[in-house]
Amino acid sequence: MPGLKHLIDFIDSRLGFRDIIEDNLTKYLLPRNVNVWYTLGAVLMTLFAIQIVTGILLLVYYVPNPEEAFASVQKIMNEVPYGWLIRYLHAVGSNVIIIVLLLHMLSVLFMGSYKGPRELTWISGFVIFNLSLGLCLTGYLLPWSQLSFWATTVATDAAGAVPVVGDHLVRFLRGGPMVGETTLGRFFALHVMGMPLALGLLVGFHLFCVRRVGISKPPFGPDYTPEEPRMYFEHQEHHGGIPFFPNYVIKDVAVISFFLAFLCAVVFFAPQIFIPPDALVPADPFNTPEHIKPEWYFLWAYQTLKVFPSEFLGLAAQGAFMTFLALLPFIDRGVERRPTRRPVFVTCFILGIFIFVAISIWGHYS
Repeated sequence: MPGLKHLIDFIDSRLGFRDIIEDNLTKYLLPRNVNVWYTLGAVLMTLFAIQIVTGILLLVYYVPNPEEAFASVQKIMNEVPYGWLIRYLHAVGSNVIIIVLLLHMLSVLFMGSYKGPRELTWISGFVIFNLSLGLCLTGYLLPWSQLSFWATTVATDAAGAVPVVGDHLVRFLRGGPMVGETTLGRFFALHVMGMPLALGLLVGFHLFCVRRVGISKPPFGPDYTPEEPRMYFEHQEHHGGIPFFPNYVIKDVAVISFFLAFLCAVVFFAPQIFIPPDALVPADPFNTPEHIKPEWYFLWAYQTLKVFPSEFLGLAAQGAFMTFLALLPFIDRGVERRPTRRPVFVTCFILGIFIFVAISIWGHYS
């Protein structure tokens, strides 16, 4: 199409976007030994995009009012064409995002990619992880089911263990003494506007850090040498590496396809894994279920509160652990990133995963 080519040439002559595309695709080189764990960022971008699209579609019919919220979700599921598919993609997709986020963070920890000069990349990613958990928590209440109502009640009750300001914090989260209409309104505003806006800004900053500093070279192979500490900014180049496009994009697409296949498999064949029976019953503030449990990604925190003699100690232990993770790049200052040269860290890493899984299983069956 000559007309389209002239238009593209006209825009390029003013903005030079072809150079920008080449610099970030064909001329953007990655280490030759880069592995599939580096594709998880692209997987997350795809899953976040699906959440945005399905969330906007759900907003067309969802009514954020305790009297109508559950009925509006049932209408989406049973009357709106393909509404069930949109709702399941959104609900199951949020769980898949947490799975991929955990895998992404674990791979960064194992390969020591959090170390300098990438401290800001790690911190922004860590905040993205916690913000994603917050999005899951606020979105969990919106269907106004028996499970979401009482799970939110239990989650907000935990804030009452904070000394002095605990009761005020609970009332602030709920908008009153109990979970009710004000709570739903606050969680709805946070879920559809406040948190997505903050998440978008953080994701943009995280990608800027990755691109500006340079991707970390996998700490494997005989040619790997630890990076020396820098006294000034320097973008890490990978001379002789592979082009991002098309070489690595193919690998990105393959892993993205795998996780999309997993998402679709759960949506079509086993949505009950993430949507249990209590999520299909309307909320009843006067009927407390016998065994109410949070989502699987909060089970470790739920069980930790029960292990300690007081909820305050449990919250303090969780806060100390999360603070340690956030500040890890400033605590672990060594330049060595090879797992075989970090036996103490790798031992703690494996032990930490085992404890997380064990406490979560304990919380599920307790």
